Amino acid sequence: MRVTARGAGLCAAAAVLLGVGLVFGYPSLVVLGTAAVAALVFAAAYVWWRPRLTVSRGVEPDRVMRGESSTVTLRVGNTSRLRGATLVAHDRCGETSVPVPLLRLKAGGETTAQYPVPTARRGVVPIGPLRVVRRDPLGLLSLARGYGGTAQVWVYPRVHRLAAVPTGVTRSLDGRDDRVPHGTITFDTLREYVVGDELRRVHWRTSARVGELMVREQLDTSLPRLVVLLDDRRASYADPELFESACEAAASLVMAAFREELPIALRLLSGGRQVEGASGNTTRDYLDLLAEAEISEKSEMPESSIAALRTQRLGDTLVYLSGDPDLSRVSTLRAAYPTLVAGVFGDARPALERVVVLAVRDGAEFAAAWDGVQAW
Repeated sequence: MRVTARGAGLCAAAAVLLGVGLVFGYPSLVVLGTAAVAALVFAAAYVWWRPRLTVSRGVEPDRVMRGESSTVTLRVGNTSRLRGATLVAHDRCGETSVPVPLLRLKAGGETTAQYPVPTARRGVVPIGPLRVVRRDPLGLLSLARGYGGTAQVWVYPRVHRLAAVPTGVTRSLDGRDDRVPHGTITFDTLREYVVGDELRRVHWRTSARVGELMVREQLDTSLPRLVVLLDDRRASYADPELFESACEAAASLVMAAFREELPIALRLLSGGRQVEGASGNTTRDYLDLLAEAEISEKSEMPESSIAALRTQRLGDTLVYLSGDPDLSRVSTLRAAYPTLVAGVFGDARPALERVVVLAVRDGAEFAAAWDGVQAW
């Protein structure tokens, strides 16, 4: 509950009137002071009454690319059978507050309001709850309450189409070194049989030895596997817009990989959440991560992130996206990843042996430079 300036003045006046009237024996002042107190009590009882409202919210769509439209539909109903409601309401939408008209909402009535979600910036936009403010007729007190649940809108980075994709560069289990977009199938491991497996993949000798059906898991050893490492350190970007450009490049790589049905892993340099190239992942998993990515306050490059990429070796093509022209630490991964690409955003033009460096200013330039690489 908040006391308005008028309410604070009346409260002070009531204290003065009652004090002076009781001390010096002025009954008229006591009456005025009592009336002021009664007005405050009435105001408190008025605003304390909680209107019976139902709030439902729908967002369509709840995942959009940057700049696309998304609309919130808000339905507010008054479930009271006797009393109408005249209220001031605002719905939270990101950093802004959207007014919702609820004037003279009749008992049993419902009103619908729609408003657009700001999608000019990448990120996650929180929606709700509805904030209803009730004020007394004299304007002395006000009380705000929250109604309804909350929702979120994921605003994805812009995606620029990439026509080229890397070819597979990895040593197969047969001892061959392949460089073709789609290569041979080789044995990887054995696992238990599940309903739906082809019987021709059953390894009968092992099945007879262990007493249950075992099937062969096979692997396309020359299928390119991409790993995208996004630098999210604040110190790496002189301009925050450069980080947005790096996110656009990462989103473009994800969409290109899914279009070509290539496995891809996405990691943030600062650590935390990551999306590996598992078969159950969808573009939504990757783009959600990019929408939620925020600049970290870390200034130094985490050695643990580099060490994990070196030991786990998630793929054969590592793409490093950053605004930092210093590529010395990342270049140590050349032994683990046959193809190493560095997208450097800004005005710097670094060069490094055995590293494909794409020095660009934004996501569109990155797409053009990526398609211009002759090594693919």
